[in-house]
Amino acid sequence: MAAKKEAARERGGFKASRHGDGKAKRPSAAGNKAEQKKAAEQREAKSHKVGTKAASPLLRGKKIDPRKLDGTETVVQLVEGAFQSYNSGRLREGCQLFTQLMLEKHVTVGMTLTGALTPAGLGMSTIIPLMEAGFVDWIISTGANLYHDTHFGLGLSMHRGNPQASDTQLREEGVVRIYDVFFDYDVLLSTDAFFRKIIRAPEFQRTMSSAEFHHLCGKYLVEREKALGIPQKSLLAAAYRCGVPIYTSSPGDSSIGMNIAALQLEGGSCVIDPNQDVNETASIVLHAKRSGGASAVLIAGGGSPKNFMLQTEPQIQEVLGIDEKGHDYFLQITDARPDTGGLSGATPAEAVSWGKIDPDKLPDAVVCYLDSTIALPILTSYALAKRKPRKLKRLYDKRGEMMATLRREFEKANG
Repeated sequence: MAAKKEAARERGGFKASRHGDGKAKRPSAAGNKAEQKKAAEQREAKSHKVGTKAASPLLRGKKIDPRKLDGTETVVQLVEGAFQSYNSGRLREGCQLFTQLMLEKHVTVGMTLTGALTPAGLGMSTIIPLMEAGFVDWIISTGANLYHDTHFGLGLSMHRGNPQASDTQLREEGVVRIYDVFFDYDVLLSTDAFFRKIIRAPEFQRTMSSAEFHHLCGKYLVEREKALGIPQKSLLAAAYRCGVPIYTSSPGDSSIGMNIAALQLEGGSCVIDPNQDVNETASIVLHAKRSGGASAVLIAGGGSPKNFMLQTEPQIQEVLGIDEKGHDYFLQITDARPDTGGLSGATPAEAVSWGKIDPDKLPDAVVCYLDSTIALPILTSYALAKRKPRKLKRLYDKRGEMMATLRREFEKANG
């Protein structure tokens, strides 16, 4: 028996099945090398039209044959024509997944924001247009992105800067930097003062979800934008107008949470309840499914917002005991590696094992290993060019209805 096994591995120590029997109809690395070489030379000698026929089902992908760029290309033409492979190929696949499947009217799209996106202007250039077009229905963000978004709604300025500048000099001149985004230290003081002023209002003196808190903040920012004559600069203000609920996975991990904590020392009673956030976000996903729709996630970055978005399914299935299969569509933009064990780089395939992603939909999942500040503007422009706006779902106004669905399903599963 051992002799037979050794004979089967006589070439290179591999199984014979990896070499083939040398009688393959098509040339391959498993075929007879001498015969294949001779056949190729004979074909070349007969005609200059050599060519090959893509007979394998693995070669059914579109042929790589882009036209030369001439400067007249639209974003759609650039993505579909020049983004052929590697990470540009994944971005093309991501754009197509987003527009062809995720933006169908029955799909509820949740988006996560991680990294300093709003200081770089991504709120104004990409996220607000996506919300206003009905392409993003709910959001989980870091508190920092929402805090820095507020600068723009208050008419405060952020500037391009040189990341090689002396940080000692910046400190001495009262300039703060986020890599190559520079702004005056007073921007922080003014924004803090705004939040403390509005949070002292009676309507904030209660326990609420972070979606309720951000909705109230958005209302005040809408008023401030109108008073200043600023045309829709703030993401929070736009979310208020569009009825898009915005959650934060770590309420205390930002200057907004720091100011809430400071006001508690004055006797303030504003409290953001993470339990409400966990249940409300789970209710959004479950209600989408139970209403005959689907759930899609658009993840910009990773970190805590990514986990908070994806944990909605384990909350529904593992913790609440409700039968479900996972999110239907998964599109992530990240620069994190999967092999370090961090959640930011965890693949959708890994998420399947947790029940976060529907295994039947895994072939549609796309991960783009790119900087979000590059990918989001391209994705947004592509989507706005390819799809007409969807009717706004206004999920903020449906929180009671969605929570009723969650409670009903929980009682049914555990009654």
